[in-house]
Amino acid sequence: MKKIEVVAAIIKHEDEILSVQRPHHELDYISEKFEFPGGKIEVGETRQQALNRELKEELDINADIGNHVITVEHIYPEFELTMHAFIVNVDSKDITLTEHISQLWLIKEDIYSVDWAAADIPIVDKLNSIEWQTL
Repeated sequence: MKKIEVVAAIIKHEDEILSVQRPHHELDYISEKFEFPGGKIEVGETRQQALNRELKEELDINADIGNHVITVEHIYPEFELTMHAFIVNVDSKDITLTEHISQLWLIKEDIYSVDWAAADIPIVDKLNSIEWQTL
């Protein structure tokens, strides 16, 4: 089974966290699901470098990558995923979606209100269990 290592950004603005929606995909279990933005780590990149690159590509932002929050291991039917999630604080909600079809800024009470991709749910659970002011 194919193994993929990726990074994800928990983008925080004041008391809200960004969720982005994937476009339609042939794999139903990820099609149009919400996720934390990020992507694959390329050869020679650190996790932080990969996340900076992905955020520039996907959201057109230059990010200051913060602390590592959680690493998730998830097995989808076609591949195994290792996802490293980092906090990214931003001063503005001004982003440009280049790969996703929508965005939602969620407060903690609404964190479970979207249809998350399965691999992102452990991140959501972790966020639900902590005070967001500490992020």
